[in-house]
Amino acid sequence: MLRTHTCGELNKDHIGQTVTLSGWVDRVRDHGGGKFIDLRDRYGKTQVVIDPDSPKQAMDNVQPVRNEFVIQVIGKVSERPAGQDNPKISTGQIELHVEELNVLNACKTPPFVPNQKDLPNEDLRLKHRYLDLRRKPMQETLVLRSRIIKAMRDYCEANDFIDVETPILGRSTPEGARDYLVPSRVHNGQFYALPQSPQIYKQIMMIAGYDRYVQVARCFRDEDLRADRQPEFTQLDMEMSFVDGDDVIGMIDGMMQKLAKDVLDIDLQLPLPRMTWDEAMTRFGHDAPDLRFGVEIVDLTDIAAKTEFRVFRSVADSGKFVRGICAPNGQSKFSRRGIDDLTKFVQEDFGAKGLAWFRVEEDGTLNSTIAKNFQAEELAEIATRMEAKPGDLVMIIADTWEVSCKALYGLRKRIGAELELYDPKTMNFSWVTEFPMFEHDPEADRWIAMHHPFTAPLESDLEHLDTDPGKARAQAYDLVINGYEAGGGTIRIHDNKIQEKVFGLLGLNAEAAQERFGFLLDALQYGAPPHGGIALGIDRVVMLFNNLENIRDCIAFPKTQKATDLMMEAPNLVETLQLKELGIEITKTDDDA
Repeated sequence: MLRTHTCGELNKDHIGQTVTLSGWVDRVRDHGGGKFIDLRDRYGKTQVVIDPDSPKQAMDNVQPVRNEFVIQVIGKVSERPAGQDNPKISTGQIELHVEELNVLNACKTPPFVPNQKDLPNEDLRLKHRYLDLRRKPMQETLVLRSRIIKAMRDYCEANDFIDVETPILGRSTPEGARDYLVPSRVHNGQFYALPQSPQIYKQIMMIAGYDRYVQVARCFRDEDLRADRQPEFTQLDMEMSFVDGDDVIGMIDGMMQKLAKDVLDIDLQLPLPRMTWDEAMTRFGHDAPDLRFGVEIVDLTDIAAKTEFRVFRSVADSGKFVRGICAPNGQSKFSRRGIDDLTKFVQEDFGAKGLAWFRVEEDGTLNSTIAKNFQAEELAEIATRMEAKPGDLVMIIADTWEVSCKALYGLRKRIGAELELYDPKTMNFSWVTEFPMFEHDPEADRWIAMHHPFTAPLESDLEHLDTDPGKARAQAYDLVINGYEAGGGTIRIHDNKIQEKVFGLLGLNAEAAQERFGFLLDALQYGAPPHGGIALGIDRVVMLFNNLENIRDCIAFPKTQKATDLMMEAPNLVETLQLKELGIEITKTDDDA
């Protein structure tokens, strides 16, 4: 056997036993004639001792051994000398005295070693991902990911879901993000698309009578990347028949309660809190608010309309909004230079025209360079409305609804972190419901589905599809964890006529809808039950449960922000003959010129 135990398994119960360990050399220490090796595998570390009393074979073979060599050692487990215990590791009370040492594989000098304190830049780590994955934090994260997926599957199995795999090669439906296309050699000139989600397939499963479907699904979207987004990602995809939104939310409530207990040992109280999309945008300026701290947005438009301060007054008179937040004890963090930085932040990142601000003095009055433009009672009314206290900093945006939401959301998020208004290790779960059915694209003068074109409107809003689609709310719900959308779902349209009407509002006439989604429209006429579901972003859930800031840190082999795999050097050029078989010719774009 290449090993009888792992490097994290041995303890005082094994003293006197002869064992075999195999692993990577984490560190070599030369103590004058003898060597100490920290031998590592994903289970832990064991201290290995080669001293002058060790057999000649071990003494000879240990000479070339360096960090990251793969070795096998056979020896007797001994108790560490008094005072040399290491309570930080599970094997810290024992050491292995080597009787035989074999080099299983040498390692050339690596560009970095897994145990170094200062990590190299991310590109280097992604290029040599096999070294990066040896780091303990990476190993712990992937183990956590495995535990989370197992807990999700166990929960689903206990609730009568069946696991069904859906195709990777499907049909391109150019709504939403760009598809990744796969050319067909057999059907020259035609293309498959990699799934952005198994959305249509899981609806077909409901029509087929499989009332509880689940899948750990790989999904692909050709879109611009962020720290929490990848071109290929994994989601827990669920669908249920004969349910409404409350049923789906309740099912996920129970799953989150199980995950929180099993993974984090947190007792999550149910039901998880909910708010509507309108409430989230009004109170927090965003549809995935971080509820670990307060600092809610306050509307001051009515007060602004009465003032003589022209900036506020003109904005209010034009139908726009004057809204603000109050940073508790914000003066302790933000000097005048700091306020200038915040002003630049909202201007450059969110397009705000500026940032009005007031310091709250010891007597509770508001003071600022613009305070002279207000009556004392107006300032007092603002302070009261903002619930401002001495030492606080009041920040106000006067602009459109959209800009005020984005700017104040950005400010709130920034000051929450910089003022340390919450413990970053805490977890907060909530729901946002009743999203708008549609967003309006002013450039194309058309409606766009906020979620996807198969989302059912609220029963009470069906009439708006004919009169004012912008007022129609969807049976949609998003799970929010610590200010991130961790999952989203909807109740689907199961009525063929309503589906055709929604397609029409999205600019798909009957002929185009039949061309793209005819199989679904046909299926809906063959006894489609009411159904709905949700997809949870597994990568994002792992990121949040492990308190990480970058989703790439919880994926074994991620892409960069330019959607490249630095280790595999993908994407790459392919041979001309292969392209010819597919009927593809490469042409230069303006960007390539």
